[in-house]
Amino acid sequence: MQKALYFMSYLNLINQSLIPKITEKELVLDLFAGCGGLALGFEAAGFETIGFEMNPDAANTYKKNLTGDCRIEKLTLDTEYPSADIVIGGPPCQPFSVGGNQNGIHDARNGFPFFVDAIRKVRPKVFLFENVRGLLYSNKWYLELIVKELEELGYKTNYQLLNAVNYGVPQNRERLFLIGHNSDFKFPRQEMRRYNVGDAIFDIMSTTPPESKFLTSAQDTYIAKYEKASKCINPRDLYTDKPSRTLTCRNLSGATGDMHRVKLPDGRRRRLLIREAARLQSFPDSFIFTGAETSQFNQIGNAVPPLLAFKMALALKECYLKEKSSQFAA
Repeated sequence: MQKALYFMSYLNLINQSLIPKITEKELVLDLFAGCGGLALGFEAAGFETIGFEMNPDAANTYKKNLTGDCRIEKLTLDTEYPSADIVIGGPPCQPFSVGGNQNGIHDARNGFPFFVDAIRKVRPKVFLFENVRGLLYSNKWYLELIVKELEELGYKTNYQLLNAVNYGVPQNRERLFLIGHNSDFKFPRQEMRRYNVGDAIFDIMSTTPPESKFLTSAQDTYIAKYEKASKCINPRDLYTDKPSRTLTCRNLSGATGDMHRVKLPDGRRRRLLIREAARLQSFPDSFIFTGAETSQFNQIGNAVPPLLAFKMALALKECYLKEKSSQFAA
């Protein structure tokens, strides 16, 4: 019983903390909103959001689960935005991912010009964007260019690479967060306790519901060759006593060598279930995804873990309230 309570603590955390509960009057504008992982963190911190997202399935998931609306719209330099004191977003990361081609600024999917344009038009008090760690490496020059543009608009900026596993998410997932403000921002402190795969999916990882997809013998052989070529010491199955590897669209929905899978008690291996992937990203069980299975996996893989988003939202909220109070004092 004590062991069960220990495991349940993570589920209680996400299922009780990550629910929209609007307490503030300020509106949060959410760009490149995806299915609403970042927005859920902000709505759990008290702010109503309005999203802009070009993918219909992701936008519908956003609207189904969050208090705020989500406009199904591709951002351009002509896009008009509602007034907002806070702007958040996750510009498309593929151009800068260390796992991709890193075409960066030359990639048509580069969303940063539109994010900067939105900041220029809306002039929020504070803003935040999230992106892959690749912006700190071969594309560092472009990050510095973005920072220069934002600071020329009159903002102070702080950025830091955060690993979601240090903030309650049972997953090693490094992401860059950049904050714009005119007050004093402090990133949330790392937490002492780390959650593992077992904390998140202990109750379902041995189940085989009808939608289960099992690895074939040919896939097992292919994966064994892939792991040998990758000099992988242990099979890349999920282990109950460790956090998971980074969840991505590719390793969730694709039959690839590094696909996420669980090993069943009978020795078979199956691909992750939608709910398993969602929990490892810290989505509460009440959060329902729309669209076909592949679309749902892509939404989960692209999302900001809501629990990390919640911690960032609380830190940004504190910064915003400081700035707001200093303006009243002036």
